[in-house]
Amino acid sequence: MDPGGRTTERCGPEVTSPEGIEAQTCVLTAGRDRTGEPGSPGRSASPASPANPGGSGGTVGLDTWARTYYRNETGGELLAVLSLMGPYGRTVQIHCPIGADDEPAICETPREPSRGEHTAYMAVAEFSAPANSGNRGNGGYSGHNRETEGYSAKSAESVETAPLLLRSGSNSPAPAAR
Repeated sequence: MDPGGRTTERCGPEVTSPEGIEAQTCVLTAGRDRTGEPGSPGRSASPASPANPGGSGGTVGLDTWARTYYRNETGGELLAVLSLMGPYGRTVQIHCPIGADDEPAICETPREPSRGEHTAYMAVAEFSAPANSGNRGNGGYSGHNRETEGYSAKSAESVETAPLLLRSGSNSPAPAAR
């Protein structure tokens, strides 16, 4: 990680389902700048630590989050579940309703303080059509916020889903060269 605050992105391959969903899922890490927050001591240098290599002035620790880039060409609304799995059994999960348009878009988890190396994290996005919708619509999707082991998360209430249409992961091996 560059102590200058640059975002590091580790992505799996772009994948496409026969139904028309394209996705690529990534784990991102960036420095946290606390210099403008209330109660912060300004740009005093922070000491080096495992979460803050190099101890850059004003940047305190690192944040990690998951993001999936997708395009829905199925003609119907879908539901994506994006999970960020990290060290010590910690998981952040968010449910993203996916519109029926075919424009490229993203779904991402909240940024959370990093706990361990960037390579210790992996992300998985799963796309499905809600089963209780006659036309693949979101058919009663209703999300709520909850707190799980110190992580923010969104969950769907009583959403039945049809079979999985596509799974995309950050740690999927790249296709072999031919």
